[in-house]
Parts: sequence; structure tokens; C-alpha cells
Amino acid sequence: MTFARLAARTGFALLIAAIAFFALFPFYYAIVSSFRTGTELFVPRLWPERLDLTNYVQIFTQGVFGLNLLNSIVVAAVVVVVSLFLGLTAAYALARVRFRGRGPIMIVILSVSMFPQIAVLSGLFELVRFLGLYDRLPGLMLANLILTLPFTVWVLTTFMRELPKELEEAAIADGATPGQIARLVFLPLLVPAMVPTGLIAFILAWNEFLFAFTLTLSAEKRTVPVAIALLSGASKQELPWGPIMAASVVVTVPIVVLVLVFQRKIVAGLTAGALKG
Repeated sequence: MTFARLAARTGFALLIAAIAFFALFPFYYAIVSSFRTGTELFVPRLWPERLDLTNYVQIFTQGVFGLNLLNSIVVAAVVVVVSLFLGLTAAYALARVRFRGRGPIMIVILSVSMFPQIAVLSGLFELVRFLGLYDRLPGLMLANLILTLPFTVWVLTTFMRELPKELEEAAIADGATPGQIARLVFLPLLVPAMVPTGLIAFILAWNEFLFAFTLTLSAEKRTVPVAIALLSGASKQELPWGPIMAASVVVTVPIVVLVLVFQRKIVAGLTAGALKG
């Protein structure tokens, strides 16, 4: 191995290590801080002096953080299921059914995802209140679909367009209906695309703050981002940074677990089509 190649590999390894450190250190320090209380939080140390679970006990025993966590799980799960179902059916229509206006419809779908949340917040608030869904979980689910559905439809349509037409023609020759073609032929082939798409939709719904803050009023209907933002200490003199760090760790762990569980399918979905030819 030449010196130039060794230097290049060493530089690349150092760059990867720097990126990993920059990405992981805030989460590591949040874990360390979650085991500290009182003035210990203001002592800059890179490891916990002891494993004090006071902050974790506090967030689950004071207030309704556990219920907020359940609300986030329910909202995110329903949003993912509805997004993938509607995305699959819309992708089949947009990618396989010939009709006038397919191009403009795709442009409109993509344009919806470009609007900032604050631009649609007032109209969405009026719609949710008109439907009687204010301060209810279905209202949050409807709001989050605005964020996840355009992205899901666009990605699944792009992947479905790449599937061979011969598969659909063979299924039609065997007497399959459009619903059977979408469910039995395309659905198994779209799993590598649906897993990363569903995971991104889950993360968007899990971390969404503005809609959840605006469309909920009672503490029992909040999701975890709003609950963390509104955390306070047991007394006015007590700083809430320890419980906030503990709550942040609890909220981040499910995302990390999902990424680790589905990492192979995520990579397969991101690299699908890269070796076509």
C-alpha cells in the first residue's frame, strides 16, 4: 500500500469519526445529564458520577408523561399505516393507470410538501375545529398526514414506475383485479421502499411540535415533544433540565431501536435501483 493511499484512507477514517462524534455526542451527553440532579448538571463531566434514576422516576410519576408517550406512539403508528395505505393506492393509480393530468397531480402533491407548517396552520386549525377534532388525537393524525402523505406518495410512485410492466400484464392475463395486483404483486416488491418511507413518516409524526402544540389544549392529549417543552420542576426554584434530559432520552430510544431493527431494509430501500442495467 502506497503512502498516498494510506493517507487517503486515514483521512477518510478520521472524517467518518469526526462526523460520528458530532452526531452522537449530544445524545451521549443527554444520557449523562439525565443521571444528574441539582447543581451536578452544571459540572462539565463526560461520564456520570452515579446512575441516579431520579429524573426518570420523576417524569413518569409527576404529571402525565407516560400518557403523552402513549399518545405519540398511537398518533405516529396510525399516521404511518394510513400514509402507506393511501400512498400505495395513490402510487398504483399515478404510476400504472393512464389518465389525463397525472403530471400536474404529481406536481401538486410535491408542492404541498414544500409549504412551511406555519403557512397552513391557521387553515388547518379552522378545519380541525370545524370537524370537532380539536384537542383530540384524530385531529393530530389528520394534521400529521399533511406532512407525511405527499412524501409517501411521491416516493412510492417513483419506485412503482421502475417495476417491470410484464408483472402487471401477467397478473391481468390471470384475471387479477387492480386491487389484487396492488396487494399481491406490487406490495411485496415495494417493501424495500415502504420500510424507509414508513420510518421517515414515523419520525416526522413522532417529532412534530407545531401542530401538536396548536391543536391540543389538555395535558392528557399532548404528545411527547409538547410535553417535554412544557416540563417544569417540582417547585419554581428547581431547574427542569434533568427531567428534560431524561425525557429526551426516553423519546429518542424508540427511534434508535427502529433504525437498528430495520437497518438492512433501509439500506436495501435506499440502494434499490442503483445496480439496474
